[in-house]
This record gives sequence, structure tokens and C-alpha cells, in this order.
Amino acid sequence: MTQTSPFEALEAVLDEARRRSLIGKAPLATQVSHSEAFLRALRLEAFDGPVLELGAGGGLPGLVIATEDQDLRLMLLDSANRSVEFLNWAVDELDLSPRVTVIDARAEDLGRNEEFRGSFDAVIARSFAPPAVTAECAAPLLRVGGRLIVSEPPGYAQRAGSTGASSLPSAQRWPAEECGKLGLTPLLSVYDGFGFAILRQTVACPEHYPRRPGIPSKRPLFS
Repeated sequence: MTQTSPFEALEAVLDEARRRSLIGKAPLATQVSHSEAFLRALRLEAFDGPVLELGAGGGLPGLVIATEDQDLRLMLLDSANRSVEFLNWAVDELDLSPRVTVIDARAEDLGRNEEFRGSFDAVIARSFAPPAVTAECAAPLLRVGGRLIVSEPPGYAQRAGSTGASSLPSAQRWPAEECGKLGLTPLLSVYDGFGFAILRQTVACPEHYPRRPGIPSKRPLFS
């Protein structure tokens, strides 16, 4: 009997995510390539601790990253019941336990949880929220020295050129002074076929962040 490879299993899981309308209609090959670019951005620096994905949804990029990096410890965060149900199924289907854990929670609540606050080497976000909301939800979860890696809309990161990290993230999207209120410093703009903004948690996020669930979206720190 022919054994299914991890990547064939991943394709089947992503097909199911599409059937459940949890991922977009772009070709799966394109969406997987985007996820692989996330992994390359993550590997620009060595890291030992766990990685958190905000708004893991249908498993992109998290399931791709976890399948391709067998040493990665990853937590997939989402608060939507249908996404959490799918992600739990997908993690079992792909035999990713116990390296990959699904967390059913709001990011604002997780950032107030002593078990998770300041504990992640990296936080990644594909289409979680606008920059101000993403920054406020991610910063409390990052350890000092950790990185926030966010997928950028087409055009913003292409200023960095065709191969990598040679400029700062867009000041329009990631204003240094406002990000600094959260302890974040804009670090790199990466373009590797897909654009990413990378920010460093240079000091611990102040205790009064994140604000209560929903407030970061209603009253963003910057726009």
C-alpha cells in the first residue's frame, strides 16, 4: 500500500479548508508559496522558543510552516468556532501533535494570561487585522528580542527589492513612535516574492496593553 506523504496530506487538508470556505480562492500553489515565504522570513534569525500565529483561520501559513519545519513548536490562535474545530482536526490529520497546539481564545485575553504573556520568540500574522490592532495584540505575547512578522499588501514591501531585507517597514503602516508605545521597533521590510514587515520587541510591552477585547479595533493606537 502506498503511504501518503506529509505534503500530499497537507494538500488534502487545505482542500478541505477551501471546501469549508476557510481559505481564499487563489490557487493553492500560490497560497502554499506565500506560507513558505513566511517560513523563510522566520528563519532570517535563529529561534528556540515557540511561535504563535494570530488568527490561524484555515491553517495558512501555520499548517504549511509546521509541516515543512519538523522542529518548530507552533501555537495556532483563533476565536472562531468553525476555525478552531477545523484546526484541531487538521493538526490530528497531519500528525502535528504535540508540536502544534490550537488555542481557542481572543488575542487580547491571551495577552493577559500569565502563562503566555512574553513567552513567544515570534508572532506571525497573515490577515489578522490592521497594523495597529496586530501590533497591540502581538506585543504583549512576545519576549524581549522576539519578532512580529506580518504579511504586507502587494506593493508595500517591494521597495526592499527582489531579494530580501534592505529597508524599514512602511512608516505609513508601522509608525516607529506609535509602535514604540508597545515596545516594538520596526526592523525590516522583506520582499521574497511576497512582502513582510518584521518588528522587534525591544522592551517588554507595558502592562496596560492589550486593552479589553474589541477595544484595539474600535480605538486603534494609530491608523
